[in-house]
Amino acid sequence: MRIIGGHYKGFRFDPPSKIPARPTTDRAKESLINILLSNYGVEGKNCLDLFSGTGNIAYELASQGAESIIAVDLNFSSVDYIKQIFKALGFENFRVIKADVFKWIKQNETLKFDLIFADPPYDHIGMSQLPELIFSNNLLAPGGLLVIEHRSSLTFQNEHLKNHRDYGQSRFSFFEY
Repeated sequence: MRIIGGHYKGFRFDPPSKIPARPTTDRAKESLINILLSNYGVEGKNCLDLFSGTGNIAYELASQGAESIIAVDLNFSSVDYIKQIFKALGFENFRVIKADVFKWIKQNETLKFDLIFADPPYDHIGMSQLPELIFSNNLLAPGGLLVIEHRSSLTFQNEHLKNHRDYGQSRFSFFEY
């Protein structure tokens, strides 16, 4: 895997097989980053990466100038690997949290983010409630953006849903606050 653009462009990383993740494809990732850069910007943003897996999207956000990044994942191997890669990049304004994402969201009372990316397992039982949970717990700063990667057959019903883009069997849904 590699970082496709920005300051760390070309940096290669090879996640261990013990990380149970379905990384975003380079084609979809490149399209997502282009959408973010063209319409919302990344530079100077406080970002949250939920269900981080390999950290693939978090590294791209760091490479594009994010101010800070918090990555949350339940898997110890993922958490450890993400810390290693951020250190190898020299990106210092990050935090990696080992936690159940849904519990972490409910317990968060003070943090606000300009950009939240979530890529839960496609068959996760709580997938359809994720946008409402994020909005009801006020995780997004005013003007903030939530992007959820999910199976293209799933359609969210949420007042904040603004757009979606399909890439094969994957879909990015964009929610604005």
